[in-house]
Amino acid sequence: MKTFLGALILCVLPAATLLADEPERPASERFAAAGHDAATPDFQKHMVPLLSRLGCNGRACHGSFQGRGGFRLSLFGYDPAMDYEALTKSQTSSGGTLVDADEPDSSAMIEFPTDGDIHEGGQRFARDSWQHHLITTWIRNGMPGPAEPPHVLEQLEVTPAELVFAAPRQTAQLRVVARWADGSREDVTCLCRFQTNNEAVVEIDESGHVTSLGPGDTHVVAFYENGVTAVPVLMPVSDQVGEKFPAVAARTEVDRLVLDKLRKLGTVPAEVCGDAEFLRRVSLDMIGTLPAAAEVEAFLADTSPDKRQRKIDELLGRPEYAAWWATRFCDLTGNNPQQMGEAAFRTEQSQQWYNWIRRRLEENAPYDQMVAGLLLARGRQEGQDYHAYAEEMTSYVRKEDPADFAERLDMPHYWSRNSFRTPEDRVLGISYAFLGLRIQCAQCHKHPFDRWTQDDFRQFTGFFRNATYGVSREARDDYDKLMEELGLKGIDGGQQRRMMVQMARDGKPVPFRELFVTPAPAGRNARAATARLLGAETIDLRKCDDPRQPVMDWLRRPDNPFFARAIANRLWAHYFGVGIIDPPDDLNLANPPSNRELLDHLAAGFIQSGFDLKWLHREITGSDAYQRGWQPNETNLLDRRNFSRALPRRLPAEVAYDAVIQATASDDKLAKWAADPGQRAIGHASLAGASRYAMQVFGKPERTTTCDCERSSEPTLLQSVYLLNDQDTLNLISSGGWATEAARRLTPAARKGREPAEVPDETTNAVIREAYLRTISRPPADEELAACRGHLAAAATVQDGLRDLLWALLNTKEFVVNH
Repeated sequence: MKTFLGALILCVLPAATLLADEPERPASERFAAAGHDAATPDFQKHMVPLLSRLGCNGRACHGSFQGRGGFRLSLFGYDPAMDYEALTKSQTSSGGTLVDADEPDSSAMIEFPTDGDIHEGGQRFARDSWQHHLITTWIRNGMPGPAEPPHVLEQLEVTPAELVFAAPRQTAQLRVVARWADGSREDVTCLCRFQTNNEAVVEIDESGHVTSLGPGDTHVVAFYENGVTAVPVLMPVSDQVGEKFPAVAARTEVDRLVLDKLRKLGTVPAEVCGDAEFLRRVSLDMIGTLPAAAEVEAFLADTSPDKRQRKIDELLGRPEYAAWWATRFCDLTGNNPQQMGEAAFRTEQSQQWYNWIRRRLEENAPYDQMVAGLLLARGRQEGQDYHAYAEEMTSYVRKEDPADFAERLDMPHYWSRNSFRTPEDRVLGISYAFLGLRIQCAQCHKHPFDRWTQDDFRQFTGFFRNATYGVSREARDDYDKLMEELGLKGIDGGQQRRMMVQMARDGKPVPFRELFVTPAPAGRNARAATARLLGAETIDLRKCDDPRQPVMDWLRRPDNPFFARAIANRLWAHYFGVGIIDPPDDLNLANPPSNRELLDHLAAGFIQSGFDLKWLHREITGSDAYQRGWQPNETNLLDRRNFSRALPRRLPAEVAYDAVIQATASDDKLAKWAADPGQRAIGHASLAGASRYAMQVFGKPERTTTCDCERSSEPTLLQSVYLLNDQDTLNLISSGGWATEAARRLTPAARKGREPAEVPDETTNAVIREAYLRTISRPPADEELAACRGHLAAAATVQDGLRDLLWALLNTKEFVVNH
């Protein structure tokens, strides 16, 4: 084991590092004994990290916004200057000071945390400990404050870089070294906080001592100052590792990378699924639509070896692909009609948003171009005056021959939402949608699990301060004049909206607010005219015609660590039910990928393809990893993060509702419905009427928050009740749909003077087979066929029996779950 860990250390650290001098000894050694000759602790490097490690600046202690005992620290140490002020100027509840420069050992910040009886937070460290000596040395040596400018932490090096255990209760010790921009290095293991991401696999104590607990894989994470480093930990689930791993073909690069991880874990993947299972899975996932009965029959009869890849290509070319994925991208970008800026045209603008995205998907526009159309949108097009703009916007909502909004180059409605007006809201929305980041914590304090500070958040808002949705100063006179000409001034809001709607329906230009961008101020305050990209350079906005442009340029850069990875991870999560980083909207340093090489491959290939979304769909669904069966074996029964088998997933709300309609519809209705995805739940920007209840029951998101969790995939009792006996479902089964049509085939009319002819067994079997193909996309097994024939024979009428059959199939797990 020692040899193995040593090899890992050699692999992880560059040669220059190994040849350099050893880092500064840890504070736990340098301050182990009391002494007046000890070096002075650095406030940023030692004092603040020590307070974090001791939990003093946590939410439950002095880091809360109320503080504790009249003493408040910045949460997680996000503001060292504030902490210095608090430590040196604050008074205790009894009126004394926290620090006593003359008698450091008598300081309240020594007496309280070393005495569990008087300190509400209990004993945090012992007297005569290295922590005690470090703090008293800092006090004795003059209590120096944070360095100006602050030290810059370049890297947090953790060794070993990977831990592989063979059995429970094995141990290893982490060593953490901070490397600063000035070239200095220090062992900071004793000043770090540590966490495990899975307490069933491994535990880690406050000293960085790791103990294996059970099979599986996870990460342990080290936190110090602004650095976060995760170390993968693995214990095989079986003895089938390395050379003992069974021979499993890797048809694609995705498969090779997945199998590399499974081989280390001893997790044997499931067999590739059958054709019927594959067809149903990929159809529901990729186009949100059940395969038609005839489509299943044709696919099962096809013996060509490339039929799965051809089916993937066919599905990507069908209109349902663009319809379904436009809905998913509307989820991501927050298309909520209740938030649209023009209250009179909320529904229309929401549909325009949907149509604009759908057109880009139909044309397979590069993903970066689609995002640019959102992020760099403006109200007026180049050279357009305000009156022409009002005419254009009215043309999209007029009743006679409305213009096609999707032909616009950009989509300004993204910026018009009431929930997207402040720079802070925009940072949250853009970081969530296009970077996969939950950055809201940094709005108030340092992010507890990532590198982002409050200053990072504030700096990023600078790119979005100059975009405004409203009436520009330059257009104000034209706007007011048009309002007056139409008799809209001085009228209450509701009446005014109704008048505007009617005029616009008649084709009469009405005033619309617009999205406009003003240049950054050219004043002397250079800081106000700059903004910083997340984890990247500072931009002088005075040199930009549009302050948002540098953000879009940064997103497109090959070295951007978020843009391509975020969408690649989201698509993977859609197809597998779990992301390579999970949750898929939480890319943070403490939540690393379960398979870093796999995510790197997808992101790099996506960029190389020119941000081609269809490349991602093909790369993922064309792999054996995606096409594996859901039945587990003894090695992968508990696997939910390494893609050794398919995870059964409840159908999304829109897909489930459409599937019920598709399964029960008559052939004629089905043909019309299939021809226009816009008639379906997957093809609507918003839903009303009878389907709204079904959407709520099955978890369609309202698009009011920046969180993937808003779309629920959890099964509930209400969903079962809806399929069992909701009037919507019963009406679809019984009101002249497929069951009625099929009943006619099984009850031929009697000829004159003769008894009705007997229905051949083949006809009955064909009807039962079609019911199965329509609902669960596979033929019935022999015992299922016999049971269905028995029920039809015993039913009061053939139509009753067929309705029972259809109802029973709709209420199977096979129907409502994609497997």
